[in-house]
Amino acid sequence: MIEFEPDRPKWRQIADVIRERIVSGTYPPKYLVSELQLVQEFGVARETARKVVRQLREEGLLYTVPHMGSFVTLPEERDNASKE
Repeated sequence: MIEFEPDRPKWRQIADVIRERIVSGTYPPKYLVSELQLVQEFGVARETARKVVRQLREEGLLYTVPHMGSFVTLPEERDNASKE
């Protein structure tokens, strides 16, 4: 678990961590990033985990498949999402 900065929302700090893992390749394309995983790893509420996933999806780093979860996008898909 990370030590959260008191002056920033937790979901933004978690999004920063997950974003870095995606960009560095720690989380490869098609890696499942589950809300439950975020809840357990960071000790936050489910709604906080949802905000993280929503933000990273808006940035084009994740895509969500209904009833399956959210996955890391392929690098070329990220490039296309950032140009839109």
